[in-house]
Amino acid sequence: MLIAVDIGNTNIVIGVFLNDRFLNFRLSTNKKLTQDEYCINFYNLFNLYGLNKKVEGAIISSVVPQITPLVKNAIKIVFDIEPLEVGPGIKTGMPILYHNPQEVGADRIVNAVGAYEEFKDALIVIDSGTAITFDVISKKGEYIGGAIAPGINISADALAEKTAKLPRVPIEKPQTVIGRTTLRSIQSGLFYGYLSMIEGMIKRIKKEMQTNCTVVITGGESALFYRHLSEINHFRPYLTLFGLKVIYEKNV
Repeated sequence: MLIAVDIGNTNIVIGVFLNDRFLNFRLSTNKKLTQDEYCINFYNLFNLYGLNKKVEGAIISSVVPQITPLVKNAIKIVFDIEPLEVGPGIKTGMPILYHNPQEVGADRIVNAVGAYEEFKDALIVIDSGTAITFDVISKKGEYIGGAIAPGINISADALAEKTAKLPRVPIEKPQTVIGRTTLRSIQSGLFYGYLSMIEGMIKRIKKEMQTNCTVVITGGESALFYRHLSEINHFRPYLTLFGLKVIYEKNV
């Protein structure tokens, strides 16, 4: 059994690959927890499902360096294995064409590897979470680069925090673009504004690439958008976890 752990800014997402079964769990990313507390979380979670004695390998990607060693050590203690970590020196099978490859977030590389493994095509991979990222992969399987913007929840929080009279609203699709209350107006600006941003970025990237890329969306907020975007070809909510599995298999 392989466990794949994606440490994000908001959640730690855990994938379990056991023969033909795939399970997934989600913990809150909490920088205040100690290593012992992470040990307890992993032990209790896996013990609950009877999985503690079956772990044979583990791999981690992280964009939160403060807690990466805590999670790595917790996995080592609970499962008695040394987890791989996506970073310098690990084999991905994908050339990184960034000016400084070490600047690219581990999650972005993992998403790119996972998507290319499945589709073997020129790709735009959109990850909608705390941030929203657009990653571009060539038809030959090269990571070209991309774009990064604040996620929709960050924008909603900032609007509420930086204005005196605008409230924090639930993120959902309003029935009309033209809002007739403050709540609906904010929801419209956020929801339809982000739809338009995603649509515009896809069109601009395709124009710059001069090819009709396959477009894949993933991430915690992706379910909010993908049904409303005709430009999205594939919805893969667990792309990062499957990308981690692909990278693990290239390194063992």
